[in-house]
Amino acid sequence: MAARRTERLLNLVICLLAARRFVPREQIRVIVPGYAECETDEAFERMFERDKDDLREMGIPLETGSNSAWFEDEIGYRINGDAYALPAVSFEPAELAVLGLAARVWQSASLARAASQAILKLEASGADVDPDALALVEPRFAAAEAAFGRLYEAVRDGRPVTFGYRPAGAEAPAQRSLEPWGIVSWHGHWYVVGHDVERAATRVFRLSRVDGEVRFTGPAGRVQVPPGVNVRDEVRMLTPPPADQTATVRVRAGTAQPIRRRAVSVTPGDQGWDTVSLAYGDDETLAEEIVGFGADVVAVAPDELRDAVVRRLTSVLAVTAEPSS
Repeated sequence: MAARRTERLLNLVICLLAARRFVPREQIRVIVPGYAECETDEAFERMFERDKDDLREMGIPLETGSNSAWFEDEIGYRINGDAYALPAVSFEPAELAVLGLAARVWQSASLARAASQAILKLEASGADVDPDALALVEPRFAAAEAAFGRLYEAVRDGRPVTFGYRPAGAEAPAQRSLEPWGIVSWHGHWYVVGHDVERAATRVFRLSRVDGEVRFTGPAGRVQVPPGVNVRDEVRMLTPPPADQTATVRVRAGTAQPIRRRAVSVTPGDQGWDTVSLAYGDDETLAEEIVGFGADVVAVAPDELRDAVVRRLTSVLAVTAEPSS
């Protein structure tokens, strides 16, 4: 769904949810941003009818009725907050994590502004307003970085930007020109991923290091995310995964000191071999390190780590067995 249409539907929900009474079509056309673009009554009617169908298809309980017992033909619309609220729902821990991450992206200055504008317009038109009802459409998150709102808007609308950026240890910020593809929260920090114009390459920038104003340098729709790009993977490559797994390896006595230094425990064994336990985060990364020690380190557990080591050794064997090797 287009960003502009999504914003219009959200504004419509805010308007009808905050109103204590039925809101007539004429008021909706004036109050809700997006309908003012309709040049004719027919265009507004078509757009409003499509939006009503969309809301009902989403399961939003849109009610129709009249505020007058004498003039029942004056139809208005509202959303019943009790019917709109979700009943008690249970989720698995992984599902809750995904929902929590999604909610963090929705509490923004733009949502707060849309809600406040809708309430002001409703009050100005004489409508009875219930601001507390908006808690139903107000997920929250914390983004202290000043650049977040502007970069979120740039990603949403596909607009290139320029900004000052101060890398870690740098004395002064450098100017960056970026075609942003997405914003990611990773280990407590926000990052923007996109195409660095000057470097002609994919780059990741930490929002807390953006220095000064983020400026748009092109119209909406200029930036297109390349097929197959996963912005979260781009950010994930910046930092090693947390060491939340335990590996068991056999290490020849007197060798593989880097592994021994990280060991949780070292148990002396027989025939010149020690059993080492160590914490690690990624099977492929540790397998690459183990293979680098040659015959001095053997992966014992878990099975996924052993499989990753075997794949690498098999690949090396296949290459060395070729006649041209």
